[in-house]
Amino acid sequence: MRSTARFHALYAADHPGSAPAPFVALAAAAGVTERVRLGTCVANAGVWEPVALASAVATLDVLSDGRAILGVGAGHTPHEWTSIGRAYPSAADRVGRMIEIVETTAALLEGRPISYAGRHVELDRAVIESPRPVQERIPMLIGGNGTRVLRFAARSADIVGIAGLGRTLADGHRHEVDWSPAATERTLATVRAAARLAARDPEIEALVQVVEITDRATPVAERIARSLGALVDDVLDSPYIWLGSVDAICAKIASYDERGIGNYVIRSAAVDNARRIISAMT
Repeated sequence: MRSTARFHALYAADHPGSAPAPFVALAAAAGVTERVRLGTCVANAGVWEPVALASAVATLDVLSDGRAILGVGAGHTPHEWTSIGRAYPSAADRVGRMIEIVETTAALLEGRPISYAGRHVELDRAVIESPRPVQERIPMLIGGNGTRVLRFAARSADIVGIAGLGRTLADGHRHEVDWSPAATERTLATVRAAARLAARDPEIEALVQVVEITDRATPVAERIARSLGALVDDVLDSPYIWLGSVDAICAKIASYDERGIGNYVIRSAAVDNARRIISAMT
């Protein structure tokens, strides 16, 4: 077990109209915290422009005295495009725009003027003169799925966020899932291979969908499996579900730690259970 298990960051989601504005919420958190890092998990690259995104995270970094993390994803909720009169892009276009947003935002945060003419982003001598971030380099989190996203994240990000989610379902929020051991290993292998080619070693961070401490894990896993169209054994084994006794959950975390998953994102409703698990690991 890791003796350093702890909460290390507070993340805010980016879903306009159904969640608080992430950088405003994180700026408020900066005023009442001292050590915890503050980040987006994740900003929807489909509806941000690089100058606005770089300015927002630079301001957060100043307000938090150098604790900001910039998390970016391709976005998946159709309403976040259609509600502002834009067509919902294809998956390829969403990923392509995310890549251009990440690259241009990172360049702007370096403080140099940049001009850029991509398929999705255009800049003409853009620069972020003020505020300048406290950190020399703000850590970058890229979250998502699919080989193209994972390879780009492994080459470019400090943190690769994984969730085992696939195609967005008709409601625009839920996803298909593939939480089989083979799928999880493919994800980890893709990240490791791309990182190795780029001579990098990013952290891998898994998004936990459910944290439930119980001595009757199988009936709960059966219910979750039915709702997601997954197999019960996959639910029980998945790093994205913490289900069972505290000892069983700790053993699962230790197993995936050996396979490369070093961090987990826990939803706010699960914080109390997560504290019990962290306490057992330390």
